[in-house]
Amino acid sequence: MSAPKIPISLGPVELTNPVLVASGTFGSGREGAAFFDLSHLGGIIVKSMTAVPWKGKPTPRMAETPGGMLNAIGIQNKGVDHFITEDLPWLTKQKTTVFASIAGNTVDEFVRVADKLRTGARGIAAVELNISCPNLEDRNNMFSHSPESTAAVVGQVKAALKKVPVFPKLSPNVTSLTAIAEAALEAGADGLSLINTLFGMAIDVETRRPKLAGVTGGLSGPAIRPVAVRAVHEIHRAFPHVPLIGQGGVATASDALELILAGASAVAVGTANFVNPRSSMEVAEGIRAYMDRHGVTDLSELVGAVKLEG
Repeated sequence: MSAPKIPISLGPVELTNPVLVASGTFGSGREGAAFFDLSHLGGIIVKSMTAVPWKGKPTPRMAETPGGMLNAIGIQNKGVDHFITEDLPWLTKQKTTVFASIAGNTVDEFVRVADKLRTGARGIAAVELNISCPNLEDRNNMFSHSPESTAAVVGQVKAALKKVPVFPKLSPNVTSLTAIAEAALEAGADGLSLINTLFGMAIDVETRRPKLAGVTGGLSGPAIRPVAVRAVHEIHRAFPHVPLIGQGGVATASDALELILAGASAVAVGTANFVNPRSSMEVAEGIRAYMDRHGVTDLSELVGAVKLEG
């Protein structure tokens, strides 16, 4: 299975097609390579990495829900050094566009990862900032829930990475997404990634206990797609020239096209990878079929092309 060539510019990053795989749903691509040639992807957003290995949260960590799933993994990962020495060399051989994803509980932890990526990780196209981690310097907020915290981490990571494009991944669990986006952009973000998971909880009524050991978790899958479409539309209207990665419940080409018409230049397939590992390829093929059917020769013509009047 090969994806069609659908060139698109995601700000300073040139993609062969607009379909990425979302962080945390595809690892570093080794498992996915059993199903298709990774060079056919628009790119891989790898699992979030931290300055030192994280064990993650206790099990159970995942629970199915109507229209999606809850997870409370806790960003289990082997750390940035493992990514640089083991994962990135393998990914480079796959000839796919690589987006690193970095996380941390303090601004300094984010910067330490960024410093290592700048000095030791050649071949990274961009960095997605997972700023939905708990902020140990402001225990009342995650980074992405405060304009000030968002600006602090984005500004310092951008300064550390210098010319590497930075895409903060914003949370929908806020009162004003536009205010958070504005803070990220003013701090130097090259684009934005929308959206991260929604807060959720599930209870086993027989045991009367939460289905997740961490009690609450992140809701993903088709159930959150309308929220993602709204968020992308809202931010695109506020900042029409800012490149956006749309994600949240993408499983089909139609899902992806909703986000593109709302204003996303690229989309990321996440939870669908657990159900159908080839879903990203099918999404890309479906976008090409749609373009052929509607006589669209340049995907950028569809970005933000939703018709609001008439």
